[in-house]
Formats: sequence, structure tokens, C-alpha cells
Amino acid sequence: MAINFDLNDLLAFRAVAELSNFRKAAESVHLSQPAFSRRIDKLEQALGVRLLERTTRRVTLTAVGRDFERKVRELLDELDNTLLGIRGVAATRMGEVTVACVPSTVYYYLSEVIRRYHERAPRVRVKVLDAGANEVLAAVSRGEADFGLNFIGAQEGELAFEPLVEERFVAACRRDHPIARMKRVSWSQLGQYDYISVGRSSGNRVLLDQALASVKARPQAIYEAQHVTTTLGLVEAGLGVAAVPSMAMPGPEHPLLVSVPLVDPVITRKVGLIRRRGRSLSPAAQQLYDLFAEVRSRRPRRSTSA
Repeated sequence: MAINFDLNDLLAFRAVAELSNFRKAAESVHLSQPAFSRRIDKLEQALGVRLLERTTRRVTLTAVGRDFERKVRELLDELDNTLLGIRGVAATRMGEVTVACVPSTVYYYLSEVIRRYHERAPRVRVKVLDAGANEVLAAVSRGEADFGLNFIGAQEGELAFEPLVEERFVAACRRDHPIARMKRVSWSQLGQYDYISVGRSSGNRVLLDQALASVKARPQAIYEAQHVTTTLGLVEAGLGVAAVPSMAMPGPEHPLLVSVPLVDPVITRKVGLIRRRGRSLSPAAQQLYDLFAEVRSRRPRRSTSA
């Protein structure tokens, strides 16, 4: 038998079966009453049976109509569940998410978030754009990244900034370095050793230069690199010490590197998520975005309290 009715006809029938009133049922599916009546007539003609008994006051289901209503309700409920399931799979198990981030957040923080995300959505492809702070802002603003992880952006009008954690800068050194035995180290003390710094184009360098403007014995770099991760490589090679965000440091189990709190002054940065205002994220991107709040802190490491 050819099917001469469609999903909208079934939705109309379900509405009138539930409401027992043509006018209310027509309003619930956003149709005029004549158009609604035509849908019911079309359905009855296609099936060759009478589904409804209509009087001036009331609409009731026939015996056939009651049986058909039960089957239609089950069919539409199953269809709703199927569509929601497909949407959920598409949201969490397929697709692509692009995250822009400053390199100092990648190795020990972002990597942990992505690991957990992969367990939940193993088929989503995650692209990481690791770049300087200003480049991260630009990537999110231009739509090249779904969202970003950065320590600047709160002052950008077109971007929303959601703080995640406030972290301090620490001295990074090898375990066999004299600083490693100290509970805390001042910036002037740090300057007594070969110092490795990030370049002037780095957002971290700008932040440190501003905070240390009044410190007379501030460290002077003998080596310079563009990214914090590179400076840590130089520290690990025994070329000197560096000041880095605590988030960039490995945990206490690392065989070579150790962090020591920096004081006089204590310098901090606020790391958070940035996204374009007024733009909704895809379901897959939203799930990854929300996961950052669950992984605000990493595994315990040597205390950085002053």
C-alpha cells in the first residue's frame, strides 16, 4: 500500500488525540483550523478508516483511532529518541574542534584536558593552535579557533573571558642547581645566575617587564627564546635558570626540573578561556570548553606558596 501521508499528518493527529479539540490542536501545531482539518481528512483517506468522531462540542477517538493513536505515540517517541541519539553522537563522537592556546599551557595542562576529552569523544578531531598570546586572541577573533586558552583577553570587547586559575611565576632550575635547595627565591637572587628569558614579543615577557619595572637588581638574560617551553629545554640542558608560569612546570616526579616560588615581588597571571561574544559553540566544542572547568588544577606538585 502506498503511503499517502507524512510526518506532519501524524503530528496533527497526535495533537488532536491529546487535546480532544480541533481549535486547540490546530494552534499547537501552528496551523489554521481549515488546514488542520485537511491534514486529518488526508490521513483518514490514506488509511481508509475513520479515526475521529466529531461533534460541535467534542472530538473523540474511534476504536480504530485509539489503537492507531497508541501506535503513533510509540512511533513518534521512538523517532524523537533516535534523532536525539544521532544528534548526541554527532555532537560528541564526530567532527572537529580547534583550540588556540599559549604554549605554556599545552604540555602539562591542555594535554590532560584533551586526554580526558578523547575518552569521552574518541572520534572528534582536536586541532591545537599553539601561538603567542596576541596570536591566540587574533585566531579566536577571526574564527580560526572555536575558543582559546590565554592569559590576556579580558579587556577585548568582542571576546568573552572566563577565568580558570590564577597562577604565579616560579623559578625553574635543575635539581642539582643551588636554587633547588631554597624554599623561595627573590628576583634579585635569581639574577645572580645565568638567566634564560622569553623574547620581547612574548606576552609573558611583557607581563614580567611591567611587574619588574621598579626592581633594580632584576635578572638580565644571557639566553633568549620565543616560548616558555623552549626556555625549559635550555634549563633542563643545564644552561641556566628561568622564570616561568607554574602551569608550565612538570610535576614533582620529573627527574631533572624543579620549581621554586619567586618573591619580592610575587607575580601572577590569570589564565582563562576566551570566545567570541554572541557566538554559540558547536556541541563538540562546547563539551571540550566545559571540560576545562573540571580540570582547573593539575596533579599536586611542590608547593608554590610564599
